[in-house]
Amino acid sequence: MSKNNVTALFGQELNVVNLGLQGFGETLSQLGTPVVPVDWKPPAGGDPELAALLDRLDEAEAAGKLDRARANQEAVTRILKGKPTLVGIGIARETVPGMHKKLIMHAGPPVEWPDMAGPLRGAIIGGILYEGLAETPEEAEKLAASGEITFDPCHHHNAVGPMAGVTTASMPVWIMENATFGNRAYCTLNEGLGKVLRYGANSKEVIDRLRWMEQELAPILKKALDLHGPLDMKNLIAQVLQMGDEGHNRNRAGTSLFIREMAPYLVMLDEEKEQLARVFRFMHENDHFFLNLTMPASKCTVDAAAGIEGSSLVYTMARNGTEFGIRLAGLPDRWFTGPASVIDGLYLPGFSADDAARDVGDSVITETCGIGGFAMAAAPAIVKFVGGSPADALNFTRKMYEITLAENDTYQIPAMDFRGTPTGIDVVKVVEHGVLPAINTGIAHKDPGVGMVGAGLVKPPEQAFRDAFAAFVEKYA
Repeated sequence: MSKNNVTALFGQELNVVNLGLQGFGETLSQLGTPVVPVDWKPPAGGDPELAALLDRLDEAEAAGKLDRARANQEAVTRILKGKPTLVGIGIARETVPGMHKKLIMHAGPPVEWPDMAGPLRGAIIGGILYEGLAETPEEAEKLAASGEITFDPCHHHNAVGPMAGVTTASMPVWIMENATFGNRAYCTLNEGLGKVLRYGANSKEVIDRLRWMEQELAPILKKALDLHGPLDMKNLIAQVLQMGDEGHNRNRAGTSLFIREMAPYLVMLDEEKEQLARVFRFMHENDHFFLNLTMPASKCTVDAAAGIEGSSLVYTMARNGTEFGIRLAGLPDRWFTGPASVIDGLYLPGFSADDAARDVGDSVITETCGIGGFAMAAAPAIVKFVGGSPADALNFTRKMYEITLAENDTYQIPAMDFRGTPTGIDVVKVVEHGVLPAINTGIAHKDPGVGMVGAGLVKPPEQAFRDAFAAFVEKYA
């Protein structure tokens, strides 16, 4: 542009578009010049390596080598069409594929005993004691380290487990079926909060509670569920989002609805009044009882998307206390991991961040399915449990629309004019926008055998998503 043209330009009335930092346009605004701010940042935060991979992906799509849009549409459509249905309760060794006496399933990606975090070690010791494979914690720890016990992720057996996620052969499990696609998922029954196995506690009271759940709670609930028939979990989850839950760390409405659903069938059972009273009391006093239903409901929903060639949808997120891992629909058998994150949370009296373990648990499957942290706007009261403010809860949900493929047509948020929850995480969008999934979670003590110490908010490691994205490009572009 010539000098004269530049001079002429500034002699005219200016209308300015400001890209990026708002400060660029502030002086002009103060002088009365109209400025239109545009919230822009370079793709992948300006990282040249990731930007090159994004270009490579664009070229492959332009050349017709990859139809990622079609693959992702199929993947997210399967999620939206899924119909998680509670069909029964079984014993793990008779129900969960591949389960046997010396297999202990755990949360998160694969990990072996020497690398396990304190809460997972504590829960495994408790699981060994519960199964009668050892008499004392010391014997159990020795057995765990001996190589005689097989450790495997819950996710490798169509299952999920909250926090440590430890599931053993004798434990009762919910049986959840995706009525649309026929696949199943499994999860233990929720023990409550505090000193419980999933938080790494393994004292006598923990083991006694697990045995009561196996011998009394589960059989009674199974009989009532048999009378009731299959229970539409998608309908229940949709309702609880209208009632102030988000399906991960706030489950008060969900637990209440479940009790209400089952009560007429429980009272019809030919059981002692004292036994029925114990079952009702246990569920009533445990607001998190519903969590172990939302988890397998989410698992069987998102698993229907696994194996779709060319899809960059994230169908698994999970943590074992040492690593956070994800899996992609288009790379279904590969884990991509990064170090488990430190949680920003609120602590129970007597505990602090110095006591906290790193992020652990399969419960982040709820976020993968579009509820949990992605639906925090539906549950502003959750901030009293995990920290932040009601405005933060709304903002967390709004941000997640940037990295997802669809708005859920069933799970809706009243505070956002019944907008559907952000559903179907796209690893390409995560990398491109530099936005990580929002997760809320419980906090376990870092040492084995202690239990729960708080709850909070956590960001997953960026590395897991970068590596998954790079592997996706390597395969498909």
